[in-house]
Amino acid sequence: MAPRANWKGFLRLSLVTCPVALYPATSDTEKVSFNQINRKTGHRIKYLKVDAETGDEVTSEDIVKGYKVDTDTYVEVTKDELEEIALDSTHTIEIDEFVPKADIDNRYLIRPYYLVPDGKVGHDAYAVIRETIRSMDKVAIGRVVLTNREHIIALEPLESGLMGTLLRYPYEVRSETEYFDDIQDVKLTKDMLDLAKHIVEKKSGAFEPELFEDHYETALIDLINKKRSGMPIAAKTTPKTGGNVINLMDALKKSIANEKDVAPAAKVAKETVKETVKEAVKGKKPKKRVEGQREMLLPISGKSGKDTAAKTAKEPAKKADKPVRAPARAKKAG
Repeated sequence: MAPRANWKGFLRLSLVTCPVALYPATSDTEKVSFNQINRKTGHRIKYLKVDAETGDEVTSEDIVKGYKVDTDTYVEVTKDELEEIALDSTHTIEIDEFVPKADIDNRYLIRPYYLVPDGKVGHDAYAVIRETIRSMDKVAIGRVVLTNREHIIALEPLESGLMGTLLRYPYEVRSETEYFDDIQDVKLTKDMLDLAKHIVEKKSGAFEPELFEDHYETALIDLINKKRSGMPIAAKTTPKTGGNVINLMDALKKSIANEKDVAPAAKVAKETVKETVKEAVKGKKPKKRVEGQREMLLPISGKSGKDTAAKTAKEPAKKADKPVRAPARAKKAG
């Protein structure tokens, strides 16, 4: 099912207007999520909205927004009053200015969206706006209202469409001075920098996000699969740390020695992952599973946890031939 648009309205550059829809460019629904349950009964925890003083449950129609001005004093704001102060950006993304992309501080970036034409009309106007931004090699700055708040949005061409990135306001970005003032000004020798640069060069490569692996997610899936199959969970040993660095030069030299030892194996592993990704994109079955590659949750249909555990105790654990991805949406508790 296609994702649902977060916002629909119009994109406007002066008198050029077209209907558009805004879709989230990222998703967390593929991640493993948990519900809170009662340890004694195994039932899911249900949350109720109650009056803080009386303890009575309050229905949705009796709940309104309030701004706290004192310990026990709130200014009530109704839905109609909020609609009265609605801004033009509630329904229209008005492009206010164009700026060089390099001028946008990364600290102001929040999250990306895809902005696409909404419906069959307006594609020509959309293309005019997109290609104008592309030809000027700049980013268009506009405003949009999401979740009842106005946001600054930066628009830039992305292939045949537009990517919009929400930006923070200046009051939302903390100054670095209060954090960096106490950093000592140290003198570094040329030898130290040369050794450090050598390590960086050994680790340098192209940005290939398809090779990123969420190790914690993989560990979570493995844990859940083992618990569903009744397999024992081995206690993890705490890795030994090297302690504080006493001699920086020695640490740099040892780092280079370690890089020489692991580089060949790491290169082979990376090339194997690349090949697996390429074949997956082509729709082919990978030749061999890469160690550490993400496992999907194993389906166990028609069996309770206790029955599965009992059966597994008698029989050796079997690995599913075709692991199935966990449900795309799992409502998070809390």
